[in-house]
Amino acid sequence: MSDIPPLTIGSATFLPGESGVVDLPIGSLTGYLPVTMSVHVRRGRKPGPTLLLTAGIHGDELIGIEILRRILQARNLRNISGTLIVVPVVCMPAFLNRGRYLPDRRDLNRLFPGSPGGSLGSRLAHTFLEEVVSHCTHSIDFHGGAVGRPNLPQIRVSPGDATAAEMAKAFKPPVVIETGLREGSLRHHLRSLGVPTLLFEGGEALRISSDAVRYGVRGVTSVMRHLGMLPTPRKVTEPTTRTVFSNHTVWVRAHQGGLVIPSIDLGRAIVPGTKLGLIADPFGRHETIIHSEFEGVVIGILREGHADEGDALFHIATTPNPRRAEAQIQRSDEILEEHTDPLG
Repeated sequence: MSDIPPLTIGSATFLPGESGVVDLPIGSLTGYLPVTMSVHVRRGRKPGPTLLLTAGIHGDELIGIEILRRILQARNLRNISGTLIVVPVVCMPAFLNRGRYLPDRRDLNRLFPGSPGGSLGSRLAHTFLEEVVSHCTHSIDFHGGAVGRPNLPQIRVSPGDATAAEMAKAFKPPVVIETGLREGSLRHHLRSLGVPTLLFEGGEALRISSDAVRYGVRGVTSVMRHLGMLPTPRKVTEPTTRTVFSNHTVWVRAHQGGLVIPSIDLGRAIVPGTKLGLIADPFGRHETIIHSEFEGVVIGILREGHADEGDALFHIATTPNPRRAEAQIQRSDEILEEHTDPLG
């Protein structure tokens, strides 16, 4: 008899070595359509951590959904130690609506821990925590930028979370950023429970970026190996690279409205005085050059082509040696291109 206890989610119980899918009932929509949450479980026969992978908290962020789809297709998950719980779409109403928010325009990632008697989103958050999150020992939550605002693939960790910091190093993203917690977010609640958590950001809403997906799949593989859930390959096939670490980010905002023409790209180094782009009067009367006041690398950028005064244009991760950081990011991209490491 195994000394690994059974795992129960909703109406399903999983023993060591078993796998399956549970559709958790959440509620119903206006047209009597039921709302469910699909939870995928892979249990190993050997003891180990319980890693939770989530995406689709915002329904228009498709990057994480595609990453987790590929993870679920992996052939060697049957050989893991511990348990893998995967929720590709946490907020199904927003996903079906191809939008960021719930039907009542609330952000699910501000509603945790939720309530069994609250709004649909609050009930969803409560059920998710009670039925799924309560089982996990580690977590990775996948997100993407807003529409027209792509993000460089990056990992965000909470200040003081040493275990998550080690997981972030294992993930090997181009950039790791230490950021504060927002009350009501899943990461905030996981932190209160003592669950080490990574938040992945990459690409933009309603788009699937192949590089961001590959970083995500490779990162999950690396973290699972770091946690002892997958065996370390006998032969190292990927050169080592250094991740850029930052504990502060800042947005460069539009000094006035107009057409936005960037002259710099994601991952590029900037110093005070670097030309980032320009804002042009759409009627041809004048142009305003946008100069950086900061030192760091570009991790987010506006691609929409126009902005109002005060709109966020360039997201900067500050770092004391931007040129070296840019070289490290470029090397990381080259390694990703040359050495794929899928789960199989």
